[in-house]
Amino acid sequence: MKDKYRVMLIDDEPSARNLMRGSIDWESLGMEVVGEAASGIEAINVIDEMKPDIVFVDISMPFMNGIEFTEVATKRYPDLSIIIMTAFDEFEYARKCVSLPVFEYMLKPIVRAEVTNTLLKLKEKLDARILDDKDYSQYGEMEESTIEQIKKYIRDNYTDSKLNLTSVAQVFGFSSSYLSRKFKSETGKNFVEYLTECRMERAKELAGLSRKMFCTSADVGIPDPNYFGRCFKKYTGMTYSEYVSSLH
Repeated sequence: MKDKYRVMLIDDEPSARNLMRGSIDWESLGMEVVGEAASGIEAINVIDEMKPDIVFVDISMPFMNGIEFTEVATKRYPDLSIIIMTAFDEFEYARKCVSLPVFEYMLKPIVRAEVTNTLLKLKEKLDARILDDKDYSQYGEMEESTIEQIKKYIRDNYTDSKLNLTSVAQVFGFSSSYLSRKFKSETGKNFVEYLTECRMERAKELAGLSRKMFCTSADVGIPDPNYFGRCFKKYTGMTYSEYVSSLH
């Protein structure tokens, strides 16, 4: 077990950060707040310094919101546990982003008991992950054929919006951190990159059939069309409608 899990708070409101820092008994949870940031961009710039295990991030921030931060951070730091804080009127939007590997979505203003219970569940998960990693180091390396099976499982199931690193790791009996490291070392891509590639290649095929974007989005396992649109443009260099037009 770690002596203390490191926590980072990301919110553009200083009062919200102060409330989180002061109202939770971090010590009793075996955690410590190691840093804060007022925006997603600031957080990305200092996260290597902070080395957090857990991040609380507000969904609504200027320049880079909580969803955009999560997209970037989970690709760079697959072991990072993210809890997104959201106001009531944004909660359903946040929940639609289920393809992102977020541990929990929580409503603002915070309720201390709810945050504490969420952190207790998360600590249990992180403790177990450390024990899984120790176990795997004793039993040797993952076989190359297993990675091929995992890749096939992703190709067969990428239309499931709930598919993520944690769910696949559970299917194959590995910890998510161990699978993340081995997948990257064996394939040269991280898990999210490979999953996105599978989804975007299928999306290109459906675009060729002139499918509406919201239909294609749902069909490839990304229920939020806005998030899908960003993924598609990043992958192809064109918006979905531009790509459809280029084929006809």
